[in-house]
Amino acid sequence: MNKDMATQAGHKNGFIAALDQSGGSTPKALKLYGIDESAWSNEAQMFDLVHQMRARIIKSPAFTGDKVMGAILFEQTMDRDIDGTPTAQYLWGNRHVVPFLKVDGGLAEAKDGVKPMKPMPTLDALLKRAVAKGIFGTKMRSVIDAANPKGIADVVDQQFEVGRQILSHGLVPIIEPEVTISIADKAQAEEILLAEIKKHLNGVPEGKQVMLKLSLPTKANLYKPLIDDPRVMRVVALSGGYPRDEANDMLKHNVGMIASFSRALTEGLSAKQSDAEFNAALAAAIDSIFDASSVKVAT
Repeated sequence: MNKDMATQAGHKNGFIAALDQSGGSTPKALKLYGIDESAWSNEAQMFDLVHQMRARIIKSPAFTGDKVMGAILFEQTMDRDIDGTPTAQYLWGNRHVVPFLKVDGGLAEAKDGVKPMKPMPTLDALLKRAVAKGIFGTKMRSVIDAANPKGIADVVDQQFEVGRQILSHGLVPIIEPEVTISIADKAQAEEILLAEIKKHLNGVPEGKQVMLKLSLPTKANLYKPLIDDPRVMRVVALSGGYPRDEANDMLKHNVGMIASFSRALTEGLSAKQSDAEFNAALAAAIDSIFDASSVKVAT
């Protein structure tokens, strides 16, 4: 493990940019960026366009390790270059941003109020490639749609089982059991989730750490015990569909939690903007998310 990356991931002020939309969510991400589906005729062209968008973000003057602690990449982004340099190497070498990789293969069918991850039979091969390409850690997402104790227990069990596999490759897993922000029993689901994560932290191998990516909690500072746990390198928040201003405001009430925003980061960016307009809009977004990740208010 790269010790400089580990120090930055564990301690530096800043946030993680989630640039990891994959096959299913890429058309929506491009549409929000002002590129309609008529702009491509096959999947390869679509991924070329989204890579251009991500490269534009990464190369923007404000996108540096000063405020952007890390960035989560999609597999095809990891496999592409920026100005002739592999993306993960460019992130760390040119921007001083810690590279992470989304490794899940999407969501399985809903059961017991949750959507677990699909099986990942080729994960070991992907993790070996990630290590070779200079990736520091990984991210994998499940979804919780109800305060169902069995479903939540199953999701957390799956996340930590795969997490141990990732740790065995020397990578730091970001465990992401996302609670859907629109459900009526969100607060109850989060209480169950907290208890399950606490139980599973006992299974983290000696001397290893995991990261957690969680929906902004209904009850401020609910996840403070996880933030304070020595087996947890960092707890980061997903925006989950909240507009950026609302997500930032909620984040400010959670001591020790930093952002890992996707849609909330790219809100307001457009392919039609000049570089000056684009860079100014991205800088304003980065400043606001950095501020919310750093400055906390009493609740």
